[in-house]
Amino acid sequence: MGTDVLVVGGGPAGLATAIAARLQGLRATVVDSRRPPIDKTCGEGLLPGAVAALRRLGIELDSSLAFPFKGIRFTDEESSACASLPGATAFGLRRTALSQLLIERAAQMGVEFLWGGRVTGLDSSGVRIDGMRHLFRWLVGADGRDSAVRKWARLNTRGGRHRRFGFRRHYLITPWTDMVEVYWGERCQMFVTPTGSEEVSVSLLTSDPQMRIDRALPHFPSLARRLHGAATLTTELGAVTAFERARAVVRGKIALVGDASGSVDGIAGLGLSLAFQQAIFLGEALARKDLEYYQAAHRRICKIPTRLNRVLLLMSESAWMRRKVLRLFAKSPGMFGALISLHTGQRAPEELKAGEVIDLGWRVLWA
Repeated sequence: MGTDVLVVGGGPAGLATAIAARLQGLRATVVDSRRPPIDKTCGEGLLPGAVAALRRLGIELDSSLAFPFKGIRFTDEESSACASLPGATAFGLRRTALSQLLIERAAQMGVEFLWGGRVTGLDSSGVRIDGMRHLFRWLVGADGRDSAVRKWARLNTRGGRHRRFGFRRHYLITPWTDMVEVYWGERCQMFVTPTGSEEVSVSLLTSDPQMRIDRALPHFPSLARRLHGAATLTTELGAVTAFERARAVVRGKIALVGDASGSVDGIAGLGLSLAFQQAIFLGEALARKDLEYYQAAHRRICKIPTRLNRVLLLMSESAWMRRKVLRLFAKSPGMFGALISLHTGQRAPEELKAGEVIDLGWRVLWA
């Protein structure tokens, strides 16, 4: 048995890569030891970059499929700052619903699935799946942070010291805002994303492995009041999140995509946006038979999100810095809006002038 592109991992990154390969005329097979529906703890917000990438893959989101939101709000016990996403489209969508949309599109494109298949070995041209050898021209590791493909290819990541814990649960309640809300506390954050007309997704990111959503809510009184009495729709799901960078994402016939290729902390909300953009460039690289093209694109895609992730993690770790920055954003909504535009890809990095960076630094110090 053989295929052009064998993708190990049936999450969003793997499915998007298989679709991108098919769009380039390549045969693609996805193998995963799990079976759909495949869920994962995440904030479930699709920022404009993710929505645009999905459109390129042939998936058009609208309000009949997902819940649109218009901006992002940062808030703590002292300050609150809002930024809209003018002219952009963003949605809240359950992870399982997103997975189903990707599976349906992949099936429509002729992708082959090996659900429940276990990859147990690798050589230069094939892998063993449930004891049977499968040949490939290209192998893609889309199997997450603990990627077996990455280990086989000896493509180790660096970093990981910002390892934290994420939890998510859905509540039966009418969304009270058309924004994604980020509540900042001591070394933890809570995110609220509207995912339906009668439900919200509530996520917690924390450095405390013992903390859970119910224990965290008293630290965020305004959010606790809103959720008081609301029924829960799903059980609490947890996962580890980390800020890791890969030294390289290609070797020989092997490429890494999504969290397998390095990850941003969940605080950035950019995991899916990066994965879908990576998948599109990887599809182009496979068609060109040039994985260095993908390596260069991967560095370019991740450059700004990596820098912004460091800033957000610093805010998470330093109460002094968090209060300073949020106070500044509350006083200067235009500056916050510019940062969010850069963060979500609406503003190109080259548009940010050196003077603006210096001004931001001074204003943070004197806020």
